Amino acid sequence: MRIIKYLVALFSSFMVAFPVYALEKIVIHSKNASIQLVLQNDGEGNFHYTVNYMGEEIIAPSHIGFRLNKPAVSLQKFDRLSIDTSSTEESWETVWGEEKVVHNSYKAIKYSMRDRLGSGILVNLYFRVYNDGVAFRYEFPEQQALAHFILGDENTTFKMNGNHTAFWIPGDYDSNEYQYNKTRLEDINAYTASAKEKDIALKSVYDSNAVQTPLLLKTDAGVFINIHEAALINYPVMQLHLNKTDHSFITHLVPDAVGNKAYLKTPFRTPWRTIIITGKATEMLSSRMIINCNEPSVIKDPSWIKPQKFIGMWWEMHIGKANWQKADGKHGANTENVKTYIDFASKNGFDGVLVEGWNEGWEDWFGNWKENVFDFVTPYPDYHIKSLSEYASSRGVKLIMHHETSGSVTNYERHMDTAFRYMLAHDINTVKTGYVGRIIPRGEYHDGQWMVNHFQRVAEKAARYKIMIEAHESVRPTGLHRTYPNWLSNEAARGNEFNNAPTLGLNPEHETILPFTRMMGGPMDYTPGFFRFRLNQYDSSRTTRVRTTLAKQLANFVIIYSPLQMAGDLPENYALYPDAFQFIRDVAVDWDETKILSAEPGDYIVMARKARNKDEWFAAAVTDENNRSVSFSFEFLEPGVRYEATMYRDGEAAHWETNPASYRIEKKKITSRTILPVKLAKGGGAAIHIRRLP
Repeated sequence: MRIIKYLVALFSSFMVAFPVYALEKIVIHSKNASIQLVLQNDGEGNFHYTVNYMGEEIIAPSHIGFRLNKPAVSLQKFDRLSIDTSSTEESWETVWGEEKVVHNSYKAIKYSMRDRLGSGILVNLYFRVYNDGVAFRYEFPEQQALAHFILGDENTTFKMNGNHTAFWIPGDYDSNEYQYNKTRLEDINAYTASAKEKDIALKSVYDSNAVQTPLLLKTDAGVFINIHEAALINYPVMQLHLNKTDHSFITHLVPDAVGNKAYLKTPFRTPWRTIIITGKATEMLSSRMIINCNEPSVIKDPSWIKPQKFIGMWWEMHIGKANWQKADGKHGANTENVKTYIDFASKNGFDGVLVEGWNEGWEDWFGNWKENVFDFVTPYPDYHIKSLSEYASSRGVKLIMHHETSGSVTNYERHMDTAFRYMLAHDINTVKTGYVGRIIPRGEYHDGQWMVNHFQRVAEKAARYKIMIEAHESVRPTGLHRTYPNWLSNEAARGNEFNNAPTLGLNPEHETILPFTRMMGGPMDYTPGFFRFRLNQYDSSRTTRVRTTLAKQLANFVIIYSPLQMAGDLPENYALYPDAFQFIRDVAVDWDETKILSAEPGDYIVMARKARNKDEWFAAAVTDENNRSVSFSFEFLEPGVRYEATMYRDGEAAHWETNPASYRIEKKKITSRTILPVKLAKGGGAAIHIRRLP
């Protein structure tokens, strides 16, 4: 990523050679004065931070601290040693993303401290104050008092000032594929929510008051708060434990097999703890705090990294047309079948074809905590990978590799170099990885330090082979796609495969919540674009269904961002509605600008995006289970220029349950002054392709 402009101005620095014991209070305002950070260290060495928004206390005085297992030290009282403050104003260019250029503006303070209880351990606190919130992290600098250490707990708190409305999923060490719950803080119960979920393959819920981040909160005064983390490296995932008495959260780090949280060595910096605070839902979705807290790209020449639109030989296994394994006679990943997908991709301008079930081992891959499963280089006999890769190349398409590990991560790490070389030998440069099941090393969790480091190792090694990554069953993203732009997308939430889950599936409100929660940290492989809604096409006994309208499925290509965007349905289902499929053919996967026009989490989202390096816009709106009217304001278009808008909207009788395939396609002439009202059906949506007229 190229730095366009950078300015750091040191505006004050205070150095003291002796501890401070008196009560002190430091106040820093954001550049637009909407956010106020207050740091306090009382005469007893207790450090607190407070965050105010527009003069209202949002984060009440909250403490920080650590418990180390080795050495056995509790770090909870500190003497301040020094303070340094600075200001940053910069813009940087993305390799790919929701904007071509990202602006980064904040005030910062480094607060240096020493343990007051005798260990002599030094800890630095770094705070950034943005116009839309606060981020902070800890640093254990290189020092005589501490070298190697084992972390028992991080005791950061986030104390709320009321019983807010929360959009949450249960705290779980292994899965984030839950349906979102909307309750008051006092009504959070992770065990109750988890008990409803019968379709998640592996659950590790550990406390009734535990929730995951990103956590979205809304105060009764209408202020939105998002708590998450940025730059998660060599550290376990942060979850949150709620104290219902005072509405405070304390960090809960995912443990390892023996109960420790992290094995560290100075110098070390934790991930950033991010608190985004806005008075408008649109501003929440526009925040770039999390990605800005990540380091620039480590890939010096990213020219080989390309966003892609593709189709997958994938959904037919979920709905019973085919299977991953060859033994039962319904093997989907056979040469002739995959050729039909290649032909479809080529005809419709797609970049690639994902193929699942291509390699031997699927007969005995899940549920046995088995270490040696796949070798990632042995195709089934009916899958001729060499001829298929050559055929795909002749049609202007690339195969996309699938590496399912079944949770046996030690096995994958042993085979990774060989597997990546095998990909390049067959002209494949993109891989979807998967981690279904319990992790090996046995006793580790998906979200512990060991797995966090594994995902980073995969990204780093793939970059050396010039391979792009999409990870499933992974740690939820924290903006690391800035640092590793070849790590394009993750699942890490409840995706569209849950349309086929028999118990709960996906509710119509799901797509109106994801951008405010899971997607605050980065893109999601959601696989939108389903055109058949009752999923009994190949198995008449199935009762599962897709709970949206067709128009909403088109809109999700704009709303749910991913630079690796897979159209989820079967080629034969797209043939049913070729005029609607045109939007999927046309829609971009990489953007110059993103405009959030209106939004309310759990209700609706309206947005527009400009295609990267093109004078084309794509706009979309989605709603929950309620019908509603929304408006598209086209103020973002160039004044004085006429455009043609092709709108794909719900039909007059459309309804996600009774008439999901009802849609209308209309063309309208618009300008920057146009305001276009649109009616959305229950569970519905609208998608618009905007082209400049000659």
